[in-house]
Amino acid sequence: MYHSQWKTRRKKTTVVVDEEDLALIKGAAAREGRAESEYFREALHLVALRTRRWNEDWDIPRLDFGGPVAAEDIDRAVSDGVADAG
Repeated sequence: MYHSQWKTRRKKTTVVVDEEDLALIKGAAAREGRAESEYFREALHLVALRTRRWNEDWDIPRLDFGGPVAAEDIDRAVSDGVADAG
């Protein structure tokens, strides 16, 4: 679930939404026992995260598999992992 349990400052705003989208949110809220506003806060939070930009470079490690990796290699690794887990 979205971080609605966190104590954050909030500001009230008004948005215009598509009627069909609103109907879907109302239905989901009724089914799941959640407030409609939770869905809107969650959606706005996801958009806010998606638009965030960082000034510094990310420290992402580079993986070296010793050569090219083919789709068959990935399929085999996933199948082996599933077999080992089962």
